Parts: sequence; C-alpha cells; structure tokens
Amino acid sequence: MFDENGKYIGETQENEIEIIEEQAEEAADEKAEPLFTNDFVIEEKPKRKRNGFFKKAVSVAVCACVAGAAFSVAMNVTDKFVDNIKIGTTQDALSENNEIKLSYSAMTTAEGELSIEKIAEACLPSVVSITNKGVSEIMTFFGNYQTESISSGSGIIIGENDSELLIVTNYHVVADSKELTVVFSHEEAETKDGEESYMNIAKVKGYDADKDIAVIAVNLDEISSETKSKIKIATIGDSKEIKLGGGVVAIGNALGYGQSVTHGIISAIDREVTMDGIKGGEITNKYLQTDAAINSGNSGGALLNMKGELIGINSAKIAASGVEGMGYAIPITDVQELIGELMTLKTRDVVPEDKRGYLGIYGTDVTSQVSQMYSMPQGVFVQEAIKDSPAEKSDLAQGDIITKIDNVSVTTMAALQDRLSRYEAGESVVLSVKRIEGRKYVDVDVTVVLGSKKDAGIEE
Repeated sequence: MFDENGKYIGETQENEIEIIEEQAEEAADEKAEPLFTNDFVIEEKPKRKRNGFFKKAVSVAVCACVAGAAFSVAMNVTDKFVDNIKIGTTQDALSENNEIKLSYSAMTTAEGELSIEKIAEACLPSVVSITNKGVSEIMTFFGNYQTESISSGSGIIIGENDSELLIVTNYHVVADSKELTVVFSHEEAETKDGEESYMNIAKVKGYDADKDIAVIAVNLDEISSETKSKIKIATIGDSKEIKLGGGVVAIGNALGYGQSVTHGIISAIDREVTMDGIKGGEITNKYLQTDAAINSGNSGGALLNMKGELIGINSAKIAASGVEGMGYAIPITDVQELIGELMTLKTRDVVPEDKRGYLGIYGTDVTSQVSQMYSMPQGVFVQEAIKDSPAEKSDLAQGDIITKIDNVSVTTMAALQDRLSRYEAGESVVLSVKRIEGRKYVDVDVTVVLGSKKDAGIEE
C-alpha cells in the first residue's frame, strides 16, 4: 500500500490474509491429490465421470441360504427413533463479520409416512418364509453327482384366485425344487413344538429366469382359518416415484431364522448389475440399490417405502472384501406386468418320467455373450429336430430360437427341459420363437403336441 505521497508503506494485515488465502487456494488446486480409503479412490478435483463400476459385478451373491449348518445367535435389538436434523444456512444466519452460523430445524415427517415400527406391524403379515428342498449337482474330479440340498428364502403375498393364495419371490429361491414349503408366521412355527403341521406345501405357478421372478401358489383349503385371519396381501407402490436417499424398510427370512426387519435408504437407482444365471449364462438387470441389510435368506422378500408400500423384491447383495451395505432389489414397477401374467398361468407339478412329455430337438444355448457377438436373440437355438419327433411334426424349424414355452421364459436348454418336465405326453404347448426372415428376426408362435419318450424308443 502507498501513502498520499506515493511512498510504499506495506500491506495491511487484512490484505495479507487475503493474499495468503488466494495463494493457498491456487496451490491446493495445482497439487490436489486423490484420497484413498478402503482401496477406493476418491478424487476431489477435477471431478470425472466414473465408468460403470458395477456393470460387471465384483461378485454378486444371490441371497438364498443353504441351511446345512446350525447357528446360535443371541441378539438384543433396541429400536431408537431420532428426529432427523436439517442443517442449513440463510442470509439471516450470517453475522456482521460474515461468520456462518448453522441453523438447526427438525424435519417434519412427510405426509402419509409411517414409523418403522408401524411399517413392520402392518407389513409382516404379507411376507412369508420359503424352504426349498431340492437337488444340487456337484462337480468333482471323478465326475458329477447329485445331492439333496435345502435352502431358505422369502416371498410376498401378492394376490389370490378362487382356489390359491399367490406369492411372488425370486426364481433362484424356488429353482430345482422337489418340495417347497411356506411358513406364514415365524411365531406360529415356534408354538408347534417341532411339528410340521404349520408348514404349507407350495407349487411353482410360473417364472422368468432372466428377470429372476417366480410366482408360487398355496391351496387356500390347506391354510388354517387362524392363519387366514392374520395374513394379508401386500400393497403395491410405484418404484418410479422413489427418490435417491429415500427411506426404505426390508423384510425377509434372513439366514433362515424367520422374519426380520432392517432399515436404510435408496443409495442408487437403476443400478445395472450382471450375475450368473441359475440355468447358465449371465443375466443383466437394473436394480434399486440400498444400504438396508439384505442377507442370505432375504431373497424374494419385500423392500418397502415409508408408506408401507411394496416398491422392490430383494434379490442380491455384493459379496466382496471391502464392500459393505450394497444390496439390490428388483423394482416392482418394472416387473408388475410380468407378475400379473405369471399369476394367470396353470399351476403345474413335476410329472413322473414315464408320463412326461417329449419334444425332440437338439439345441444349444444362445448366451448373452453369443447374443452380443452375433446379434442373435437369447434363447435355445434349434440345431435339429429329431426324426419323427413331435418337434419335426410341428412348424418348428432349424435355426429357430426358442424363448418361451406357454409364455414362460426359457433361455437355456436346462430351463427348457425343466419346464417340459411339468407337462404330460399328449399335452399341447405353445413355443414362442425368434425366426430369421431376411436380415431380421420375427416373432412366431409354434404349437407342438408333446409325445412320450417310450413311443420315441428312448430308454428311461
């Protein structure tokens, strides 16, 4: 600074502070270093768009719990409800020397929202525990062999018809089942002293393996009047309305212990995740991501908004070291139409081998990788129809790609064989196929009357 005669007399303390602050900010901009925490890089400057970290899942674990081990856990859980605090600044909150004062004001509960306790009370009767007794194939150096498996999952009561109570769940919860049982109330199970009379037999009504959705049914006549008075159909919400950071509640059969409740927020919307399909290949879907705890056995359970409305079906969690609080749910609005279609299908049991229907094709899987490489639809590629088989006698053609049987998605040979195992010889099925015409695939429906393996000379 200069005096009135032009003589330099130095900077004032205030100007010195301003100069130092400007120099410090410039130096910080030039030398900013990324911060490292838990092997993830957090870059403050410059901000860059990240490139799809989760498009290929680190390791995605579906949450069906193999119940071979016994667990003994003692827990004391206390629900604490604390008012949310909003921290904000306004012009009125600035003092004369421009020091910021924080103003705190309690956020009021949004209209129609409920406490976690009220949501649990209202929605627990809509969630069931599912046990799948099935067969798993074990691959060893000496060959493959099958062993009995028991797994646990969850389901949501979604509706009923004249004779059945309908429950939606994940396909991977009920896949390869020989027997499905449903428990409507864990407390009821505890009062039965080890008896299994409280368990209801369920049957697979329909499924879509690619969407990981299934609908199962329990006969209404087999449900006790006491249980009917306690259970209720879930209220469907709109997953499109959920906001980032919105509160959610997850209910499911965690670790196979019975119903449990967790709470969190929506931490990402439309998160694309790729995982291995139950019947082979990979499937890619978009999910709601939440930090509400989703554990083994929670698959097929309910993700609810703070009004107690169903907005998602809990499906998977990230299982990798250093990753925590990343669970995924299928948005209900994305699959609501599909669920409606599955609910109308005929409930089918697995048919004994000697009565089972026979199609008669040689086929191969069009996996997601093959689909992308050759621009082909995913499904079962018909290499050849076996001579004199039902397939050859139908309009099915070599090169057709089978995608559905009676409107149930089948994208692998294993899935096609599994679905055919529920039809008897002599029954008609409608195969949805993609057929190449010119330079594009068109949709064609082919009706086939299934034959028997015995008539085809195939040994059982």
